[in-house]
Amino acid sequence: MQIQYFEDLPLSPEVMKSVEDIGFNTLFPIQAQAIIPLLEGKDVIGQARTGTGKTAAFGIPMVEQLDPKNNRVQGLVLVPTRELAVQVADHIRQFSRYSRLKALPVYGGQPVSRQIRALQKGVHIVVGTPGRTIDLIKRRVLNLASVEIVVLDEADRMLDMGFIDDIEYILSKVPNERQTSLFSATIDQSVMDVCERYMDNPEEILVSKDEIALSQISQYHVIVNPRSKFRNLCKVLDENHIKKALIFCRTRIGTSKLANRLRMRGYDARALHGGFTQRQRDTAMNLFRNGMLKLLVATDVAARGLDIEGITHVINYDVPLDAKVYFHRIGRTARIGRKGTAITFVSYGERSALNRIRNLTNTSMSELESCEESRRFHTAVCSDCGKDCEVPFKPDPNRPVYCRGCWEIRRNVNIT
Repeated sequence: MQIQYFEDLPLSPEVMKSVEDIGFNTLFPIQAQAIIPLLEGKDVIGQARTGTGKTAAFGIPMVEQLDPKNNRVQGLVLVPTRELAVQVADHIRQFSRYSRLKALPVYGGQPVSRQIRALQKGVHIVVGTPGRTIDLIKRRVLNLASVEIVVLDEADRMLDMGFIDDIEYILSKVPNERQTSLFSATIDQSVMDVCERYMDNPEEILVSKDEIALSQISQYHVIVNPRSKFRNLCKVLDENHIKKALIFCRTRIGTSKLANRLRMRGYDARALHGGFTQRQRDTAMNLFRNGMLKLLVATDVAARGLDIEGITHVINYDVPLDAKVYFHRIGRTARIGRKGTAITFVSYGERSALNRIRNLTNTSMSELESCEESRRFHTAVCSDCGKDCEVPFKPDPNRPVYCRGCWEIRRNVNIT
């Protein structure tokens, strides 16, 4: 019988007190299945999306097994992004509050001298992005010879971002006799290749499918004219009870422009993308995390690995080009068992992208009324098929008009 509560785990009084202070009680599936094998020293492959409690699944066993009297680095967690490094290190600090273990996030964009000083004073656990971790190794200030536990977190994201060579270099500096765990939202062949190469008879814990079914998220789409997309966004923001929303755009320029337009209309919004300095990114993130900012407009790269509580809505202002990216986006809401809402704006020529997304999920995606539907439509004749169609603008007799079906055919031909 699978255990259900933290109090049923063989945890030390120090760690249990930390867990109680945080308010943890019931175990999430990944925690219930991963903590015991990790406490037993086994290698583990854990498949679970961000927001399902996986940081505690690997962080608590790590804190239990390391020696606070040994000031060398004994635990290493590799993550894809700066933001995730900060979040994971913060969670591990909470788990080790009474165990007196020190956890340090290391990442680019912050002065390296500060991280060097912290390492020289003594750190037990390093949570780092691959690039900065290698930098510190080559500076000979990060010695991994005493590492006993390695965690590869968000492994699929790290591989997508091209970090495989960096991961291999870092693992070559870690003792062969170690415990290794890998956590990933999706398990494909590239992830399995890493597992086969670096793990010893790992225990596989699969608590979610590659085709992510997010039943706790209410999913909607809005068919819009690109020229009225911003007006439709304002309509959604005004008519829904949005406490904290993450809005996705494809490009940095589009992200900044949308955030500026929203602010000009009186909305509490800021942009987040890779073109900002680390200080600017940290400021926006902290305001959003602490509830002082209602709308965060971000690119996919900037939002990778975000684990912020209280996001009620995810809005796809631009449809993602990769259907799987859609699930990584909307997974920012409905964290740790809560409900959430995802709304996607789809231009007339993007229905094929919407269909690709639908093919990857078993959940329904309802259509919301757009601003165009509340206005008068005009009847026109499609210049390709000759059939009558309705358009949300007055037809110009000197310009061709296409029905939605013919418009999509023309768009797909142009793309290919």
